[in-house]
Amino acid sequence: MPDRAKILLVDDREENLIALEAILSSLDLVPVRARSGEEALKALLNTEFALILLDVRMPGMDGFETAAHIKRRERTRNIPIIFLTVVDSAPDYAFRGYAAGAVDYLTKPFDPWVLRAKVSVFTELYNMNKRLAEQASMLRDRLSGELPPGAGDHASVLPELSRRLTAVEDELARVRSWPASRRTPLWPYR
Repeated sequence: MPDRAKILLVDDREENLIALEAILSSLDLVPVRARSGEEALKALLNTEFALILLDVRMPGMDGFETAAHIKRRERTRNIPIIFLTVVDSAPDYAFRGYAAGAVDYLTKPFDPWVLRAKVSVFTELYNMNKRLAEQASMLRDRLSGELPPGAGDHASVLPELSRRLTAVEDELARVRSWPASRRTPLWPYR
């Protein structure tokens, strides 16, 4: 059985973390808590995450600064971020969130069904990307092991298969970078 996707939940308030975990409990994922931007960055050093749910308003390093650090690192820049904040936030918060690299922005209180749906989509994209990467690696290993140089007609197939595999890998790279470059909401209705 494949590893379950991990979701990083970042909020300085314990009750918000408990609520997020309860909302997401029906999904097949592993929630990981961080009570600050600093804790989130530390968690990202050793763990691969499918998605980050990030509170905007936190003492010390706020959500925007945390997102900026995440997006600067090669290893973490493509992890999608959904910002969460209270309804009475400054009017420019949504713009700042998208400018910081968020793929979406939800205001609290939010509809739990909407949050679950968004998390489910990003978790599925993450799982599909992992499967594609594994399949590409297995195919490349198999091709290099099965067709020795000078194997007659079969060897002529290798360049074409290699070209196709490279195209799949290029498409995988493009799909992986999509959430980081998208600056509009995943769904316009909240």
